[in-house]
Amino acid sequence: MADFSKEELRQLADELRAETIDAVSVTGGHLGAGLGVVELTVAIHHVFNTPKDRLIWDVGHQCYPHKILTERRDRIRTLRQPGGISGFTKRSESEYDPFGAAHSSTSISAGLGMAVARDLKGNDNHVICVIGDGAMSAGMAYEAMNNAGAMHSKMIVILNDNDMSIAPPVGAMSAYLSRLWSGGTYQGFREFTKKVVHKLGRPIEQFSRRAEEYTKGMAVGGTLFEEMGFYYVGPIDGHNLDHLLPVLRNIRDAEHLGPVLIHCVTQKGKGYPPAEAAADKYHGVSKFDVITGAQQKGTANAPSYTKVFAQGLIEEAKKDDKVVAITAAMPSGTGLDLFAKEFPDRCFDVGIAEQHAVTFAAGLATEGLKPFAAIYSTFLQRGYDQVVHDVAIQKLPVRFAMDRAGLVGADGPTHAGAFDTAFLGCLPGMVLMAAADEAELMHMVATQVAIEDGPSALRYPRGEGVGVELPSIGTPLEIGKGRIMREGTAVCLLSFGARLPECLAAADELGARGLTTTVVDARFAKPLDETLIRQLAREHEVLLTVEEGSIGGFGSFVLQFLANDGLLDLGLKVRPLCLPDRFIDQGKPYDMYTEAGLNAPQIVDAAIRALGRDVSETQRA
Repeated sequence: MADFSKEELRQLADELRAETIDAVSVTGGHLGAGLGVVELTVAIHHVFNTPKDRLIWDVGHQCYPHKILTERRDRIRTLRQPGGISGFTKRSESEYDPFGAAHSSTSISAGLGMAVARDLKGNDNHVICVIGDGAMSAGMAYEAMNNAGAMHSKMIVILNDNDMSIAPPVGAMSAYLSRLWSGGTYQGFREFTKKVVHKLGRPIEQFSRRAEEYTKGMAVGGTLFEEMGFYYVGPIDGHNLDHLLPVLRNIRDAEHLGPVLIHCVTQKGKGYPPAEAAADKYHGVSKFDVITGAQQKGTANAPSYTKVFAQGLIEEAKKDDKVVAITAAMPSGTGLDLFAKEFPDRCFDVGIAEQHAVTFAAGLATEGLKPFAAIYSTFLQRGYDQVVHDVAIQKLPVRFAMDRAGLVGADGPTHAGAFDTAFLGCLPGMVLMAAADEAELMHMVATQVAIEDGPSALRYPRGEGVGVELPSIGTPLEIGKGRIMREGTAVCLLSFGARLPECLAAADELGARGLTTTVVDARFAKPLDETLIRQLAREHEVLLTVEEGSIGGFGSFVLQFLANDGLLDLGLKVRPLCLPDRFIDQGKPYDMYTEAGLNAPQIVDAAIRALGRDVSETQRA
């Protein structure tokens, strides 16, 4: 690519856009963001020497064109598929992915680390970070910029501004100024004048610097970045190679520059009319028809857990005007877009800022409101200090609703809600629930509304429910009480969360083998139903805990109780079934749970082995 002419680069961009559209139509995935950076991707790989020059894509949603250009075109139709390439950048996948990213706003921090390491090692490679404007709503990006601006390590941050939320419309004048300010002539003059005014004394030097910054700020809006210590260039048209190429070359060849921010304005979904016309610019899509843009939608057997949560919260909010909801830039993903339509003044999207979302919810709770912080399990990890310090220690009734609990299919390990039971369950005063079906989810939302003396958390999986009949409104549950679904004598399956249908199927199979089985929906990991667990331990030879979470979660809490209560002293055999101590790559959800050992056949095998019997010798009755 380095020796391509401008005409060849334009042709490459057109072909790259067509290939991206065609590939995602087959696999599904994130489309709009990638289409918006096609020309930028081509320009970066043309001007810079990757992988020696480190190119970091923030979040990774926009990395599909990059993957096609970096030796993965032959595998691009395995994107997000079992055994295929990841939908995000991934270090183990390619040397062209120097940093894995699937959560937002990490690129500048990682890039600064790479730039400082380069300087310490005496190398001369470039570091380029591409960050979307949505990712700039997260505090981590500004923490990194603040640090970078105080240092003189050269790094290039490209702000992909895809809805002009910062910049005015790009025109010929801004393109001209960007080329001028990124060029060697201006930079040389700038260095010369800096030396001159330095000799004239501090007041003149400060006045000169301010004059330059505010002149540029008035012209194009870069004062904020200049104040943070970045050399600002832009805005430029991110789809115009005539604008992109000279600016990137100028910055590449510039000497004595520290951190640089290049402000590119792009259009999400660019070049594909159905995406350009869609409200979300086809941010995330299922498989679709390239000609019409129509997405393939399976026939739902039951409403999604996300929708049921939203419905339950709406019904609670209708009868209680203190109920409010917070999302961190995921209104549709959490179902709060539906809540916002009903209660626009009681729904708050705080941007990609989970830390702020948690403490904002805590502030609402101090004033007697009933905040629901609807945050994916995997994203709540980003606000953990706030959960501990601002919520749990102060015993504030913030209600966490954690979607995407457990394994999540094509999004892979970066979005799997594996750890929340462990990291929340260890906090004093936290009430922790998991919904086994969509009706239970309705009841647990009502339960959270009723909890007013401390924090609570509710976890539920991605995808459709199991098809049970829904109540019109939830009924608060008794805190810390489970429910017996089926009674037997040989084996007890104690389920926490959405593995309950698999436990019931396993009980059927065990029964067919002559092993009558008790199945219990624990409902609560904290507080535990100690009375019920004590009864189960005394009446069964084998007890299996089953959960869609990591080690250190529900099973660990049960074992702790059994040990302390002396219930392990009389020979009870306990087997905690949870996610294995490794990250599970993307795949079909059922296959992923088979790999994890959490589907009915694996539960049956675990129970039989716990009884000391050979699985192959145990026949159906």
